[in-house]
Formats: sequence, C-alpha cells, structure tokens
Amino acid sequence: MITPKPVYLLAGGRQSLRETTSSLYRRVFEGTGVISPKVAYIGTANQDDESFFHRTSELLRIAGAAKVDHAFIAPKHADVEKAKKILTSADSVFVSGGDVFEGIRVLKEKNMIDFLMSLYESGKPFFGISAGSIMLAEKWVYWRDPNDDSTAELFPCLGLAPIICDTHGEEDGWEELQKALELSDEKQKGYGIVSGTAIKVFSDGKVEGLGGIINQFIRDKEKVTRLSDIIPLI
Repeated sequence: MITPKPVYLLAGGRQSLRETTSSLYRRVFEGTGVISPKVAYIGTANQDDESFFHRTSELLRIAGAAKVDHAFIAPKHADVEKAKKILTSADSVFVSGGDVFEGIRVLKEKNMIDFLMSLYESGKPFFGISAGSIMLAEKWVYWRDPNDDSTAELFPCLGLAPIICDTHGEEDGWEELQKALELSDEKQKGYGIVSGTAIKVFSDGKVEGLGGIINQFIRDKEKVTRLSDIIPLI
C-alpha cells in the first residue's frame, strides 16, 4: 500500500521575499527527494494567467526545478486530457496563488478533483503557495455578501492536507482563518502560515513548520483560541 507524501503549504508570494520563497521551494524539493524535479503547474486560482506562471516558474527554476510545465485547465477550450498527462508525468504538482474559491470552482467544473486525489493517493508530491496552499487543505470560508458577515460559509477544498490554514494573514490577526474556525467543529485547529514560511503536512494531519514560526489556533467551545506557535525544527 502506497503512503501519500507530505503536502507542503507555503506563504511566499511577496516581491521582497523572492529569495526566501525560492529557498522554501528548494526545501520542498529536498523533502520530496527529487532535487531537480519536473514540476506540473496548476493555475486555476488565477485563471491560468501567463504572468503568474512566468514569475512562479522563474523562482521554481532558481530553486532547482529542471522543468516547469503549465497544465492549462481554466481556459474555456483547455485540453484537459493534455493537462492530465502533464500532471501524471511530473515529479511533483504545484498549485499557484490567486483566488481560492475560483481555483476550486474551476477544478470542480473541469472534473479534476477526483483525478488530483488519485495522483496524491498514488504517491505524487503536491505543494502550493498562498491561495494554492489553502486550496490543498480541507476547506475555506466564503462570503456570499462581502458586506454581511452573517453570510460567511465554508466550502470544501481539495483536502490533500487534512487541515485548515491561511496565508499572509498575520497583519490582520488572521481574521479569515478565525472566521473559518468559528464555522468549524469543536477542537478544529487552524494554521496561520506567516509570509516567508511554510508547513509540511502529513497524511495523518501532523504538521511541521519550515522557515519560521507558524501561528496556531483552535476552535474551543464557542470561541477561537490562540495556541502556542509552532517552532520549526530546522
């Protein structure tokens, strides 16, 4: 029986953190055991925007990626079967940033959810950044009316990493993450991945920090409580 590989969830993405982000990518490659991997890129969260792809693929190559192939899924006439071949043949799969809800909506519309799950279960390594990290986790929060907090509701994500997380929310006190936890079950934990850091998530839900301190919360009875930060091992 194949044990799924740990999923790496990064919060990079800011211009000032390019070197840090590239270093985190390198840590991912080392962790997956392929230092110069062929990476398949999923960009549904940004509608497969080419500028997103070029910026990200440059950093992936700086980190050591031998090749980065864009698996086009979002465009109306995208060749989904070709995208599946790219994803299947890659050493690892990367999920890019953008809009979480839109990224998941497109994957569902193109019937890609079960396919990606099957790759994960067969041992394919997955990693993501920013919105892509949240997409790889269990669920996220969406407001039907952005001006009405009572309209907030959870929606399922890919669930390859069996956790709830947010990225880059340190400046606003992780408001969205805390709202997601408020809507979750008792004792649900949530992880705030600070800009320039990452977490390694095992299939059993165990979490390790990379690159810096990770903020941690829990749904405790009727409120969300801050737990001790996760200190990276190295």
